[in-house]
Amino acid sequence: MKQNNFIQQTHFIGVLLPEDLTLTLEDCRRYMNEAYGCKSGHGTPIHVTLVPPFRLPEEYSTEDLARAIEKDVLPKGLGFSAHLENFDAFGDRTLFGKVIASNSWTQLRDQTVKAILNACPGCTKKDQRPFQPHATVANRDIPAGVTTDALQVMNELNLVEDFSVNNITIFERKSGRWEAAVVMELS
Repeated sequence: MKQNNFIQQTHFIGVLLPEDLTLTLEDCRRYMNEAYGCKSGHGTPIHVTLVPPFRLPEEYSTEDLARAIEKDVLPKGLGFSAHLENFDAFGDRTLFGKVIASNSWTQLRDQTVKAILNACPGCTKKDQRPFQPHATVANRDIPAGVTTDALQVMNELNLVEDFSVNNITIFERKSGRWEAAVVMELS
């Protein structure tokens, strides 16, 4: 299945955020939509990505991914308390709730990538850049030159919150939207 000259991605792995934080960040998505027409990402639940979108080869299943995480990641007791502090951006391409990076995030990402690659070799690869956890508010369709103004408005919320990283979620693309297919509890 090709779309726009790239192979359709089928899965990604992330951490769903708690409901109160999700509602606040969804309000920010609505603001970006109303003020600037941003629509990308609105169908995806608010999350922090651990393994970016990839195409799962047909010989593997979502259940294979879940079994790998259950066997190789969940028993390690990698749940922790994380901290979100206001908003930031990757240039003009992505505006996000700024989750403070930590060794706990890096370890969770690394163990998850390792489990996925052991279960489904070659389906993805580890990003070599330092891990910057973030909760995307808008991406891909942000008009040029508006990021600074949008950040100023959002940072007036003074959003500073600790939250529990208590799940690993497998997201699956269904009918063109990302859905939380399997949510596994971290201890």
